[in-house]
Amino acid sequence: MASCIQRRKFLATLGGAAAWPLAARAQQTEHTRRIGVLMNTGADDPQSPLRLAAFLQGLSELGWIDGRNVRIEYRWGAGDPERYRRYAAELVALAPDVILTPAAPIVGVLQQATRTVPIVFAGVIDPVGAGLVESLARPVGNATGFTLFEYGVSGKWLELLKEIAPGVKRAAIIRDPTTATGIGQFAVIQAVAPSVGVEVISVGARDAGNIERVVTAFARERTGGLIVVASAADLAHRDLVITLAARHKVPAVYWERFFVTGGGLISYGPDSSDMFRRAAGYVDRILKGEKPADLPVQAPTKYELVINLKTAKALGLDVPPMLLARADEVIE
Repeated sequence: MASCIQRRKFLATLGGAAAWPLAARAQQTEHTRRIGVLMNTGADDPQSPLRLAAFLQGLSELGWIDGRNVRIEYRWGAGDPERYRRYAAELVALAPDVILTPAAPIVGVLQQATRTVPIVFAGVIDPVGAGLVESLARPVGNATGFTLFEYGVSGKWLELLKEIAPGVKRAAIIRDPTTATGIGQFAVIQAVAPSVGVEVISVGARDAGNIERVVTAFARERTGGLIVVASAADLAHRDLVITLAARHKVPAVYWERFFVTGGGLISYGPDSSDMFRRAAGYVDRILKGEKPADLPVQAPTKYELVINLKTAKALGLDVPPMLLARADEVIE
């Protein structure tokens, strides 16, 4: 009788184990992976939550949930090269499976810290020219990702400036002259300038005082305009440039939507949130065993033209109907 009772208890126990929810058993065997994220913006920057939300959404759609099967370590560079170096060392020391970052300077710092931890970038202008990858088709090293745009887009900014403000005769190009990307963007704008009848000058973007002095003097001509090209320095001083353009009633073209939502006149460039969403796909593939060297660098697939009509009105500009018709977003 005792043996029959023990046998029934054993079978009941076995039946209970077989009835465990599949999710519970999967959770016990699931390995938590680690992702490092090193941003060039601050945690309080308005763009930071938008970009990271797109990245997290992309991960979620692929089955990666922060706190369940993946742990994400965030660091905020806030445009400070010293922070880039310190946080890059911190993240590498954590031995993550992959690191995500949006900026070329950070990729360079990370590659100085490690040649083995995979890096996915979301928004580098010229990764080949910057020496981050050997080619777009075959990156070769430990980094791959998504470019911000081709240099040719830079010429479009000057054309847009002339279209929205036909009276512009001179344009100050706010850029970082110490980087290859700053040089490349300015070179394209210079090449386009004669065809639209605009003289262009370069303004260094690293020093706020220099920006204010040049833009203030430039604005007195009444036929001037501004173009803000893509760089970490431009991000750091974007509020200053928007304020100066409004104060002196100078039309300005920007490379990213958030300048316009912050009060700027017009922008044309890629959808940065979309790049972060797509970057999640590369992170997923790396977590599943693929190598960055085998993942080609990809170009943006979505560009957006954004116009702030309120700002245009304050500047006394009548936006051409054809330009409004082409806009992806109009802020009124």
